[in-house]
Amino acid sequence: MTDTDIRPVPVSRKNPIQQLELDMRLLGMVGAFLVLCVGFDLITDGRFLTPRNIFNLTIQTVSVAIMACGMVFVIVTRHIDLSVGALLATCSAVMAMTQTAILPEMLGLGLNHPLTAPVTILVGLLTGTLIGAFHGWMVGYLMIPAFIVTLGGLLVWRNVGWFLTDGQTIGPLDQNFMIFGGINGTLGPTLSWILGGLAAVAAVILQWNGRRAKEKHGFSAKPMWAELTLSGIMVTTIMGFIWILNSYEIPTARLRRMFEARGEVMPEGFTDTYGLPISVLLLIAVAIAMTIIAKRTRLGRYIFATGGNPDAAELSGINTRLLTVKVFALMGALTALSAVVASSRLANHTNDIGTLDELRVIAAAVIGGTALAGGVGTIFGAILGALIMQSLQSGMAMVGVDAPYQNIVVGAVLVIAVWIDIVYRKRAGIN
Repeated sequence: MTDTDIRPVPVSRKNPIQQLELDMRLLGMVGAFLVLCVGFDLITDGRFLTPRNIFNLTIQTVSVAIMACGMVFVIVTRHIDLSVGALLATCSAVMAMTQTAILPEMLGLGLNHPLTAPVTILVGLLTGTLIGAFHGWMVGYLMIPAFIVTLGGLLVWRNVGWFLTDGQTIGPLDQNFMIFGGINGTLGPTLSWILGGLAAVAAVILQWNGRRAKEKHGFSAKPMWAELTLSGIMVTTIMGFIWILNSYEIPTARLRRMFEARGEVMPEGFTDTYGLPISVLLLIAVAIAMTIIAKRTRLGRYIFATGGNPDAAELSGINTRLLTVKVFALMGALTALSAVVASSRLANHTNDIGTLDELRVIAAAVIGGTALAGGVGTIFGAILGALIMQSLQSGMAMVGVDAPYQNIVVGAVLVIAVWIDIVYRKRAGIN
C-alpha cells in the first residue's frame, strides 16, 4: 500500500444551526410567530405582549388547536373534514341540553351536581365519536369522497344543533363544566410552578434518554453543547410561559366576589394570579397523546403509511377502510372535546358557536406543515399554526382592523403559507 492509497476520510462540517438538528421549517414558523408578536406589540404600544393578552390569546387558541391535532391525521390520510365547526355546534347543543334539561328531568341531577359535568362530557364525547365514525364509514366503505360527506355534514349538523335547542341560547351551564373554559378554571400560581417544573424536568429527561438510545444503537448524537443548548431552550420556554401566566393578576372586583361567594371578607391589599388554565393543560395532554399515537403506535404508522401511498398500504395488509373510520372517529372525539372548551369559555351554548372553525382548523394544520397531498404532518406544527392564526386575528382586532379585512388577511396568509410549503418541499426534495 502506498501513500497515495491512503485517502483522508471526509469530515462532515456543519454550522451550529445544523448541529442542533432543528426542523428548519418549524424554526421558520417560530421566527414568523415571534416577528408577528413583536410587530403587533410595537403597533399597539406594548399592549399585545402583556400577561393579560397572552393569557387570553392562549385560551382562545385551545379549541381550534385541539381540532387541528385531529385534522392532521385526516389530511395525512389524504382526506378533509369540512364539518368540524358544525359538529362542534351539535356536540355543544347536546351537552347543553344534557346538563340543563335531560339530567335534571331523568336522573334528578341538577346544575353543579358532582356527576353532572362528567356525565355531560361523556355524552358529548360519545356523540362526536359516533358522528365522526359515521362520516368515516361513508368515506371508507361507501367510497363517497370525504369532501362531499363532510360538506353535507357541515349543512346537516349545524341545523341539528339548532333544532336540539329550538334556536335558543342555553345557559348558564354547570360550574364544574365551565372549569374547562379558561378564565373560570385555572390552577393558581403555586400549582402552575410545580407543574411547570415537572414538565421542564420531564422534557430534559426525555431528551437525554433519546441521546443515550442513539448512542446505544450506534447512531451519531448531537455535540454536547447542542444538547445543553436545547435543554436550556426547553426549560426557559416552559418556565417563561408559566411566569407570564402567573403574572396576570385577578382583578380586585373579581377577587372580592370570589371571597363573598365563600362567605369571607377579602383582606385589605390581597392579590392573586390566575396561573395555568385547565383548558391549556387539556391541550397539552391532547398534543402529547396525539404525538405518541403518531410516532409510537401501530395506528400512527398505518396512518402515515396510508397517506404516503394508499395502494401500497392496502397491498401490505393495512385495512385502509377501517383506518378511515378510526381517523374520522378520532376527529369527532376531539371536536367534541373542543366543544367542551368553546362552550365553557362562553359560559353558554349559542347557535353560532364554531362558525367558520372548519376553515380555521384546516388552515392551522396546513400552516403548521401538514401536506394536503398526504403523508406529512406534525401535531406541534398544527398547534403552532393555530397560535399564529389566533395571534394574527387578535392583533388585527387590537389594531382596529374590521372583521372582513381580518378574514381577507387570514385567507391570504393561508395561500402564501401553502405556496411557501410547496417551494420548501421542492428545494428540500420532499415529495
